Order: sequence, then structure tokens, then C-alpha cells
Amino acid sequence: MKTRILLVEDDDRLAKLTAEYLKKNDFDVTIEVRGDTAETRILADDPDLVILDIMLPGKDGFEVCSSVRARYKGVILMLTARDEDLDQILGLELGADDYLTKPVQPRLLLARIKALLRRTPAAYGSADGHEQDDEAELSFGNFRISQATRSTYLGDEMIDLTTAEFDLLWLLALHAGNILSRDDLLQQLRGIGFDGLDRSIDARISRLRRKLGDDPENPTRIKTVRGKGYLFSKHDWQ
Repeated sequence: MKTRILLVEDDDRLAKLTAEYLKKNDFDVTIEVRGDTAETRILADDPDLVILDIMLPGKDGFEVCSSVRARYKGVILMLTARDEDLDQILGLELGADDYLTKPVQPRLLLARIKALLRRTPAAYGSADGHEQDDEAELSFGNFRISQATRSTYLGDEMIDLTTAEFDLLWLLALHAGNILSRDDLLQQLRGIGFDGLDRSIDARISRLRRKLGDDPENPTRIKTVRGKGYLFSKHDWQ
């Protein structure tokens, strides 16, 4: 069964060219041109991945992402304006799994889509592209995270995470007690190094801290080690 992609893009020519390219690479692609109708389409069709432009009629991509994120468990890849760091950060804060700046080279888009889908267990297995270990579960105090079921619990409460948030949290927990730099994390999660500007890891760390009840001013569960990176604590989970 082909992977289903919903392309939300109001530029008719660009949308058709992108859809044609992805179809040639064995994806099932449908196009939606308005943000306000995209919300209903995403929730009704439940595609494997949504490519979501920001500038849309009806509702912009930020509004769409914010509206569907809690109910849509698939992957959201946002297309942002060139060099607009605030767009990228806001998109990630609202729950997007990744972003690309426009104009996007088709091969880069395809590579990023495949990388994101490899982290979706139903189609591609675990984050490293290998089959998942059904016993892969980590526990620290009242915190539990399972790679097999891609679920996270804090006490009896299940924590709702996006695909990208889960992958980052799993990687940090897997290396609990060790510092992982932004470069380490980006290499593992996106296959690229840290260029000194990418804010995607910082934005996701901020979201994870909020969801895990970590004090943003003085975090103890996911610590910032100045000049080095992030450290997932083995303690402080009571």
C-alpha cells in the first residue's frame, strides 16, 4: 500500500509539479489549496504525512497545524519562507515535525519525507530504519517510554507527543546521564549537522519540558549544559 501524502499548497503550478514528482517516487498524493478546508481534510483522510505551506487562503499553516495537532497523529512537514527563523520556531512550537524553507529542491523534499516516514513505525520501523525491539522500554522513577508502542507515561498519565518529540525524547532517554550536543541530536534525527542557526532541537526541548512538567526556568529533567548540549536526568522523576 502506497504512503499517502496530503499536499496543502495554494500555488497551483508548484502543487502540481510537486505532486507529480512524488507520485513518480511511488507516493499517493492529493492536493488541498485552502487552509480552512485542509483541517477537515487532514482529520477525515488521516494521511501518513502532510506537507503544509504557511501562506494559505482561509487559514494559514500555523492555524491549521495548531488546530489538528492534538487529533492528528501523522507527520507534519511545514514549508516556511526563506530565512524566516520565527516561522520555523513557531511551526515547531505548534507541533510540526520538521520544516523546509522555500523554494525546496525536489530531491531534498523527497529525502526529508523518507527520513520522517522512517520514524513512523507503522510503515518504516524505528528511527534508525531497523525493526523495533518489542522489549525496548526505558523507566526512570515514574517515567516510562516505550519504543515498541511509541508511548510515554508520567505516572499514570499518558503524555501526548508528536513523532518528532517522541524521537527526540527517546534518544535523550536512551543516553540518560550523558550530554548530547545539538550536532549529535540533529545527526541522529535528521541526518544533518548543526549549522549554528537551526532552532528545531531547542524548540522541541521547550515543548517536551512543558509536557513533562519540567520547570522552564530551572529544568532538572532535561537539563541544558551550557556550551555543550542537553542531558536527560536519570533522577528527578518522582
